[in-house]
Amino acid sequence: MRQVTHIFRKEFNAYFVSPIAYIVISIFLLVTGWFFFATFFLFNQASLRTFYALLPVIFAFVIPAITMRLMSEELNVGSDEILMTMPVTALDVILGKFLASLAMVVAMLIPTFAYPLTVSLMGQLDWGPVLGGYIGAILLGAAFSAIGLFSSALTRNQIIAFIIGLAICFALTLIDKLLYFLPRSLLGIFAYLGADFHFQNIAKGIIDSRDILYFVSVCFISLYAAYLALRSKQ
Repeated sequence: MRQVTHIFRKEFNAYFVSPIAYIVISIFLLVTGWFFFATFFLFNQASLRTFYALLPVIFAFVIPAITMRLMSEELNVGSDEILMTMPVTALDVILGKFLASLAMVVAMLIPTFAYPLTVSLMGQLDWGPVLGGYIGAILLGAAFSAIGLFSSALTRNQIIAFIIGLAICFALTLIDKLLYFLPRSLLGIFAYLGADFHFQNIAKGIIDSRDILYFVSVCFISLYAAYLALRSKQ
Protein backbone atom coordinates (compact mmCIF):
# COMPACT_ATOMS: atom_id res chain seq x y z
CA MET A 1 0.00 0.00 0.00
CA ARG A 2 3.03 2.32 0.27
CA GLN A 3 3.08 2.86 -3.50
CA VAL A 4 -0.67 3.46 -3.62
CA THR A 5 -0.39 6.01 -0.81
CA HIS A 6 2.46 7.81 -2.57
CA ILE A 7 0.54 8.04 -5.86
CA PHE A 8 -2.57 9.15 -3.99
CA ARG A 9 -0.73 12.00 -2.25
CA LYS A 10 0.98 13.08 -5.46
CA GLU A 11 -2.27 13.21 -7.47
CA PHE A 12 -4.35 14.79 -4.70
CA ASN A 13 -1.76 17.52 -4.11
CA ALA A 14 -1.60 18.13 -7.86
CA TYR A 15 -5.26 19.19 -7.83
CA PHE A 16 -4.55 22.02 -5.39
CA VAL A 17 -1.20 23.06 -6.83
CA SER A 18 -2.97 23.98 -10.07
CA PRO A 19 -6.18 26.07 -10.25
CA ILE A 20 -8.22 22.98 -11.22
CA ALA A 21 -9.49 22.18 -7.73
CA TYR A 22 -10.44 25.76 -6.89
CA ILE A 23 -12.21 26.33 -10.21
CA VAL A 24 -14.14 23.04 -10.09
CA ILE A 25 -15.16 23.43 -6.43
CA SER A 26 -16.23 27.04 -7.01
CA ILE A 27 -18.35 26.15 -10.05
CA PHE A 28 -19.85 23.16 -8.22
CA LEU A 29 -20.83 25.23 -5.17
CA LEU A 30 -22.15 28.06 -7.33
CA VAL A 31 -24.37 25.79 -9.42
CA THR A 32 -25.67 23.62 -6.57
CA GLY A 33 -26.21 26.62 -4.28
CA TRP A 34 -28.06 28.59 -6.94
CA PHE A 35 -30.45 25.80 -7.93
CA PHE A 36 -30.99 24.65 -4.36
CA PHE A 37 -31.84 27.99 -2.77
CA ALA A 38 -33.68 29.29 -5.87
CA THR A 39 -36.31 26.56 -5.45
CA PHE A 40 -36.03 25.91 -1.70
CA PHE A 41 -38.69 28.41 -0.64
CA LEU A 42 -41.11 27.23 -3.35
CA PHE A 43 -41.52 23.82 -1.69
CA ASN A 44 -41.77 25.27 1.84
CA GLN A 45 -40.16 22.11 3.28
CA ALA A 46 -37.07 21.66 5.41
CA SER A 47 -35.35 19.09 3.18
CA LEU A 48 -32.50 18.72 0.71
CA ARG A 49 -34.70 17.10 -1.95
CA THR A 50 -33.76 19.63 -4.65
CA PHE A 51 -30.04 19.31 -3.93
CA TYR A 52 -30.11 15.51 -4.19
CA ALA A 53 -32.31 15.61 -7.29
CA LEU A 54 -29.73 17.72 -9.15
CA LEU A 55 -26.57 16.11 -7.78
CA PRO A 56 -26.29 13.13 -10.21
CA VAL A 57 -26.59 15.38 -13.28
CA ILE A 58 -24.05 17.86 -11.88
CA PHE A 59 -21.68 15.01 -10.97
CA ALA A 60 -21.99 13.67 -14.52
CA PHE A 61 -20.44 16.93 -15.76
CA VAL A 62 -18.04 17.79 -12.94
CA ILE A 63 -16.39 14.45 -12.14
CA PRO A 64 -15.22 13.69 -15.72
CA ALA A 65 -13.58 17.13 -15.63
CA ILE A 66 -11.75 16.10 -12.44
CA THR A 67 -10.59 12.73 -13.78
CA MET A 68 -9.84 13.54 -17.44
CA ARG A 69 -6.17 14.34 -16.78
CA LEU A 70 -5.37 11.41 -14.48
CA MET A 71 -4.08 9.00 -17.16
CA SER A 72 -4.36 11.09 -20.34
CA GLU A 73 -1.70 13.49 -19.12
CA GLU A 74 0.67 10.61 -18.32
CA LEU A 75 0.07 9.06 -21.75
CA ASN A 76 0.44 12.37 -23.57
CA VAL A 77 3.84 13.33 -22.15
CA GLY A 78 5.10 9.75 -21.99
CA SER A 79 5.60 9.75 -18.23
CA ASP A 80 3.57 6.53 -17.99
CA GLU A 81 6.58 4.62 -19.31
CA ILE A 82 8.82 6.14 -16.64
CA LEU A 83 6.17 5.47 -14.00
CA MET A 84 5.89 1.80 -14.92
CA THR A 85 9.68 1.32 -14.68
CA MET A 86 9.49 2.30 -11.03
CA PRO A 87 8.64 -0.30 -8.34
CA VAL A 88 4.88 0.13 -8.83
CA THR A 89 2.32 -2.02 -10.60
CA ALA A 90 -0.49 -0.95 -12.91
CA LEU A 91 -2.90 -1.77 -10.09
CA ASP A 92 -1.05 0.58 -7.72
CA VAL A 93 -1.34 3.38 -10.28
CA ILE A 94 -5.04 2.80 -10.87
CA LEU A 95 -5.92 2.59 -7.16
CA GLY A 96 -3.80 5.61 -6.20
CA LYS A 97 -5.31 7.82 -8.88
CA PHE A 98 -8.84 6.56 -8.14
CA LEU A 99 -8.51 7.34 -4.43
CA ALA A 100 -7.14 10.81 -5.25
CA SER A 101 -10.14 11.62 -7.45
CA LEU A 102 -12.54 10.26 -4.83
CA ALA A 103 -10.86 12.40 -2.14
CA MET A 104 -11.33 15.38 -4.43
CA VAL A 105 -15.05 14.59 -4.68
CA VAL A 106 -15.29 14.37 -0.88
CA ALA A 107 -13.45 17.71 -0.57
CA MET A 108 -15.96 19.16 -3.02
CA LEU A 109 -18.88 17.88 -0.95
CA ILE A 110 -17.65 19.10 2.45
CA PRO A 111 -18.60 22.79 1.90
CA THR A 112 -22.12 21.74 0.85
CA PHE A 113 -22.76 20.62 4.44
CA ALA A 114 -23.58 24.29 4.99
CA TYR A 115 -26.85 23.62 3.12
CA PRO A 116 -28.41 21.25 5.71
CA LEU A 117 -27.07 23.40 8.55
CA THR A 118 -28.81 26.44 7.03
CA VAL A 119 -32.02 24.49 6.43
CA SER A 120 -32.01 23.16 10.01
CA LEU A 121 -32.13 26.75 11.26
CA MET A 122 -35.29 27.38 9.24
CA GLY A 123 -37.25 24.26 10.11
CA GLN A 124 -37.28 20.75 11.52
CA LEU A 125 -34.82 18.85 9.34
CA ASP A 126 -34.80 15.04 9.26
CA TRP A 127 -31.10 14.18 9.46
CA GLY A 128 -31.57 10.54 8.41
CA PRO A 129 -32.11 11.29 4.70
CA VAL A 130 -29.42 13.98 4.88
CA LEU A 131 -26.75 11.54 6.05
CA GLY A 132 -28.07 8.90 3.66
CA GLY A 133 -27.82 11.40 0.83
CA TYR A 134 -24.18 12.17 1.60
CA ILE A 135 -23.34 8.47 1.80
CA GLY A 136 -25.06 8.02 -1.56
CA ALA A 137 -23.18 11.03 -2.95
CA ILE A 138 -19.83 9.51 -1.98
CA LEU A 139 -20.80 6.17 -3.56
CA LEU A 140 -22.01 7.95 -6.69
CA GLY A 141 -18.82 10.00 -6.78
CA ALA A 142 -16.75 6.81 -6.46
CA ALA A 143 -18.60 5.18 -9.36
CA PHE A 144 -18.27 8.22 -11.63
CA SER A 145 -14.60 8.66 -10.63
CA ALA A 146 -13.88 5.08 -11.66
CA ILE A 147 -15.65 5.66 -14.97
CA GLY A 148 -13.71 8.88 -15.51
CA LEU A 149 -10.43 7.12 -14.77
CA PHE A 150 -11.28 4.41 -17.30
CA SER A 151 -12.09 7.08 -19.90
CA SER A 152 -8.80 8.82 -19.18
CA ALA A 153 -6.89 5.56 -19.65
CA LEU A 154 -8.32 5.13 -23.16
CA THR A 155 -6.79 8.20 -24.80
CA ARG A 156 -3.96 10.71 -24.66
CA ASN A 157 -6.35 13.60 -25.29
CA GLN A 158 -7.92 15.06 -22.14
CA ILE A 159 -10.88 16.56 -24.03
CA ILE A 160 -11.74 13.19 -25.57
CA ALA A 161 -11.39 11.57 -22.15
CA PHE A 162 -13.79 14.17 -20.73
CA ILE A 163 -16.34 13.57 -23.51
CA ILE A 164 -16.21 9.78 -23.09
CA GLY A 165 -16.57 10.02 -19.30
CA LEU A 166 -19.35 12.57 -19.63
CA ALA A 167 -21.25 10.37 -22.11
CA ILE A 168 -21.06 7.27 -19.89
CA CYS A 169 -21.94 9.09 -16.64
CA PHE A 170 -24.74 11.03 -18.31
CA ALA A 171 -26.17 7.83 -19.84
CA LEU A 172 -26.18 6.06 -16.45
CA THR A 173 -27.83 9.11 -14.87
CA LEU A 174 -30.65 9.41 -17.39
CA ILE A 175 -31.23 5.80 -18.43
CA ASP A 176 -34.02 5.25 -15.91
CA LYS A 177 -35.76 8.38 -17.23
CA LEU A 178 -36.12 6.79 -20.68
CA LEU A 179 -38.01 3.68 -19.62
CA TYR A 180 -41.13 4.87 -21.47
CA PHE A 181 -39.36 4.18 -24.76
CA LEU A 182 -38.13 0.69 -23.88
CA PRO A 183 -39.85 -2.72 -24.16
CA ARG A 184 -41.66 -3.81 -21.02
CA SER A 185 -39.55 -6.97 -20.76
CA LEU A 186 -36.37 -4.88 -20.42
CA LEU A 187 -37.66 -2.31 -17.94
CA GLY A 188 -36.30 -4.10 -14.87
CA ILE A 189 -32.81 -4.43 -16.33
CA PHE A 190 -32.51 -0.81 -17.49
CA ALA A 191 -34.06 0.51 -14.27
CA TYR A 192 -31.36 -1.32 -12.29
CA LEU A 193 -28.64 0.18 -14.49
CA GLY A 194 -29.70 3.74 -13.63
CA ALA A 195 -27.26 5.41 -11.22
CA ASP A 196 -29.83 8.05 -10.25
CA PHE A 197 -32.33 5.33 -9.29
CA HIS A 198 -29.93 3.80 -6.75
CA PHE A 199 -28.71 7.17 -5.50
CA GLN A 200 -32.23 8.44 -4.83
CA ASN A 201 -33.01 5.26 -2.87
CA ILE A 202 -30.07 5.91 -0.53
CA ALA A 203 -30.89 9.64 -0.38
CA LYS A 204 -34.24 8.69 1.19
CA GLY A 205 -32.32 7.31 4.15
CA ILE A 206 -32.82 3.67 3.12
CA ILE A 207 -29.52 1.77 2.94
CA ASP A 208 -30.23 -1.23 0.71
CA SER A 209 -27.52 -3.78 -0.08
CA ARG A 210 -28.66 -3.86 -3.73
CA ASP A 211 -27.91 -0.15 -4.14
CA ILE A 212 -24.50 -0.48 -2.48
CA LEU A 213 -23.73 -3.55 -4.61
CA TYR A 214 -24.57 -1.54 -7.74
CA PHE A 215 -22.05 1.22 -6.97
CA VAL A 216 -19.38 -1.26 -5.88
CA SER A 217 -19.92 -3.22 -9.12
CA VAL A 218 -19.62 -0.09 -11.28
CA CYS A 219 -16.40 0.83 -9.48
CA PHE A 220 -14.93 -2.66 -9.87
CA ILE A 221 -15.82 -3.02 -13.56
CA SER A 222 -14.58 0.48 -14.42
CA LEU A 223 -11.31 0.13 -12.49
CA TYR A 224 -10.65 -3.28 -13.97
CA ALA A 225 -11.29 -1.88 -17.45
CA ALA A 226 -8.89 0.99 -16.68
CA TYR A 227 -6.32 -1.56 -15.50
CA LEU A 228 -6.64 -3.51 -18.75
CA ALA A 229 -6.41 -0.31 -20.81
CA LEU A 230 -3.23 0.71 -18.97
CA ARG A 231 -1.68 -2.72 -19.35
CA SER A 232 -2.41 -2.74 -23.07
CA LYS A 233 -0.32 0.41 -23.50
CA GLN A 234 2.78 -0.99 -21.79
